[in-house]
Amino acid sequence: MDRHTQASSADARLWAIVGATGTGKSALSLDLAEELVAAGRRVEIVNADAMQLYRGMDIGTAKLAPDERRGIPHHLFDVLEPGEEGAVAWYQALARSMIDQLTAGGSDVILVGGSGLYVSSVLFDFRFPPRDDALRAELEAELERRGVEPLLERLRSLAPKTADAVDARNPRRVVRALEVLLLGGDPQVVLPQEPTLWRADTSILGVRCARSALVERLDRRVERMWADGLLDEVRELIPRGLAQGRTASRAIGYAQALAQLEGRMTEAEAIAETQALTRRYARRQVSWFKRYPGARWFDGPELSAPEESTAG
Repeated sequence: MDRHTQASSADARLWAIVGATGTGKSALSLDLAEELVAAGRRVEIVNADAMQLYRGMDIGTAKLAPDERRGIPHHLFDVLEPGEEGAVAWYQALARSMIDQLTAGGSDVILVGGSGLYVSSVLFDFRFPPRDDALRAELEAELERRGVEPLLERLRSLAPKTADAVDARNPRRVVRALEVLLLGGDPQVVLPQEPTLWRADTSILGVRCARSALVERLDRRVERMWADGLLDEVRELIPRGLAQGRTASRAIGYAQALAQLEGRMTEAEAIAETQALTRRYARRQVSWFKRYPGARWFDGPELSAPEESTAG
């Protein structure tokens, strides 16, 4: 790379750093940014962590504080209130617009995060199932009146495989699957077997970590979240709509902290459940990102502190 070449809008490119939570994506994104700056390029970072979109959700998402960002501009952090709903189709449009704006100005962009659908929605020609606000409102009203089981039974009668795959413990996902099915779409949105890049000028870097080391790191991190004041953070977020937020209230760690504050879990139970869900989430991320074509994989750094969110 020519260290004396300043990027222009014609050669500005998109980088993506992906991988399971806890592997060191944030650290690698900053190291890459500094290397590119040293090469004479302008660089900005765009967030692709679904929970770091929320203002005030800092401890439980391991969000980098402004003074930890090494002077690199960061975007799409703290753009939603906890009571607001984040949706991947909304995020796709927002993130792509931001990336187009930054690259048009001559900046390389580093997209970093572990929320698989969010990352894929930006990187690939990724189209979403149909939506219908009136139909969804009707299904949600039925959910309110009768509970999730009748909706799940209806889903089973129409598409048994979809019903088996949907998270029955999450009524929102049952409603969405039924909405898409009734509109004639495919409710099982997955990464295409041979995805096409949205931008040809994209480089994908994956970060990995040995399973045993990652499990130990994630378990320690969850314990540190509680020690660093996650409960106090959640208390402050409750008046801002955290408990009512469809997305934020289900975030790993935040849901368990809410349960502890409401007396439905002990602290030990809340921590243990958060650890188990975090490990499961990391396994799903590994399976998702390993299918990315053309990704170059690197071993993550030895970290002593959290690097990215487990909350998504």
